[in-house]
Amino acid sequence: MKLAYRAFDKNGRQVSDVIEADSPQQAAEDLRKRELFVAEVSPVAGEAEGGTRRGWRFSGKGKRLRNLSMFTRQLYMLVNAGTQLAEGLRALERQTADPAWKEAVADVRQRIERGQSLSAAMACRPDYFDTVYRNMVAAGEASGRLGAVLDRLSQLTKKTLHVRNCIVSAMVYPCLLATVMTGVMIVLLLFVVPRFGGLFKSLGCPLPPSTAALLSAAAFLQSYWWIVLGAGVAAGMSLRAYIRTEGGRRTVDSLLLRLPKVGAITRNFATARITRLMGVLMDSCLPVLEVLRLTRTATRNVHYVELLAKAEEAVGRGEPVSAAFQHSRLIAPSVHEAIRSGEETGQVASLLLDLSDFLDEENEITLRSLMSIIEPVMLIVMGALVAVVALSVFLPLFDIGSMTGGH
Repeated sequence: MKLAYRAFDKNGRQVSDVIEADSPQQAAEDLRKRELFVAEVSPVAGEAEGGTRRGWRFSGKGKRLRNLSMFTRQLYMLVNAGTQLAEGLRALERQTADPAWKEAVADVRQRIERGQSLSAAMACRPDYFDTVYRNMVAAGEASGRLGAVLDRLSQLTKKTLHVRNCIVSAMVYPCLLATVMTGVMIVLLLFVVPRFGGLFKSLGCPLPPSTAALLSAAAFLQSYWWIVLGAGVAAGMSLRAYIRTEGGRRTVDSLLLRLPKVGAITRNFATARITRLMGVLMDSCLPVLEVLRLTRTATRNVHYVELLAKAEEAVGRGEPVSAAFQHSRLIAPSVHEAIRSGEETGQVASLLLDLSDFLDEENEITLRSLMSIIEPVMLIVMGALVAVVALSVFLPLFDIGSMTGGH
């Protein structure tokens, strides 16, 4: 069957294409033989195992993450209580309300009943179970410690969901203000300002430059709103397509790292996610090279992907992980020193987990502080725009009143 993949070459460059293989595992093995680091393998839209078609339902990333977090925690409790895996999945399937997630759980259960392992069954649903998740489950199955691994995964998904919710909740109010501000300006330009334009035209009074510019903008929007709308949609789609390219992704990632305040927050969130993933994977007794590879596949920012690829090369040469992070501007010196200390004491996993907890707390405080600054600034900008429109509309009326009073 056809499988879409996302991988990275030795230089850290992203490669996306389609490959023919019997299974995602076979595709990943074939790509590794080409010296590519596999990040993601998934069925091409409209393709399914065995050549049959599967109906794809839209499910937001946040919703999938919530489902996965709840599923992992409940599965851990059932496995820890001694419940058979297939029976536990059947129980979780019955209590699932989301149709798309219910179908995914049922698919995994059916494959297990046909004799597949849990990790192999999950590999057929990469839209819900990513590479890190599946490899940790495989490690738990191989070591006979599936319950302990599920417990770590439940903590990891819970923390990831918490971080995502913090970011989303912090952005809701500014986005709402921006939407309201845009809506108010459109209403003013389409319905309010043109009425005053007719009044000024009938009175024949001279217009200040700001009023004339506002009336021209309102007239253009009324006459050619479809051009403005089409241009906006085209620009949005073009920007989205550009961001999905290798060059566009790199441009966006570079911009996020260079923006004032935003750059520091981006680095801190990326560092916290990397240290948490590395800590959880090391705590699951995976080899260091495998830990770095899996962490790299779960990392989105191309600069951190390249950094982790360099770390893999360094470890392959026999150097410690901290050596690859020592001179990088992407990793704070305190983080590098903490990793180095953990390597010396043999407690890298626990130290990385503690470090990620500390970074997440700091990030949450920083994000709230930044939003507390952005929100009043947006209110001021919205008020200033409305004031400019109001003054532009009422200034000619004041002039008319003055001329009338003078006569």
